[in-house]
Amino acid sequence: MEWLRQIHDIRFDTPLGLFLSGPLVVAALVLFLWSVAPTVKGRVSTGFIVWLRVTWAAFLLPAVTGVILALGGMKVASATDAGGGTTRYGFPVDPSRDWEHWMYVAFTLLTLYVIEVLIKGRVIEHRLGLKFLPVATLFMYGCTFMIGRVAVFPGSTPGT
Repeated sequence: MEWLRQIHDIRFDTPLGLFLSGPLVVAALVLFLWSVAPTVKGRVSTGFIVWLRVTWAAFLLPAVTGVILALGGMKVASATDAGGGTTRYGFPVDPSRDWEHWMYVAFTLLTLYVIEVLIKGRVIEHRLGLKFLPVATLFMYGCTFMIGRVAVFPGSTPGT
C-alpha cells in the first residue's frame, strides 16, 4: 500500500508547485496552451493527439492507484488525521475534502472524454468543436489544479 501511495502522491516541490503541483497539472497546462493552435488552424496535429494520450496516462496512473487506495480504506491527505487533529501537512483535518477530491477527478475524466469528442468531430461539426477546445482544456487545468489543492489544504469548514 505504501508503494501505491508514493505513486499516487507524486508532487513537484518547486516555487511554482502551487500552480504546477504534479505531472497531471503540467500535462493539462501544456494541453491548454497547445489547444490554441488547433482552434486557429482548424485541424488537430499528430503532436497534439500524442500529448493528449500522455495526459490520459498522467491522469490514469494516479486515478487507478487512488481507486485502489480508496478501496483499501484510505482517504485524501486533507481528510486524514495524522495525529493531534492535523494532517501530514500540518493543516486542520477536513473530512469533507475527500468527496471534493473525487468530484474534481470525475470532472477531469469527463473533460478528457469531451476533448476526445471535440477532436474527432462526430457529435458536432469538427471546426466548430475545435473552437471549444481551449475552453475544455482550461477547465481541465482548473480541475487538475483543484485535485492537488483539495488533497493538501483544508476547506472553509475544517472538522466537519
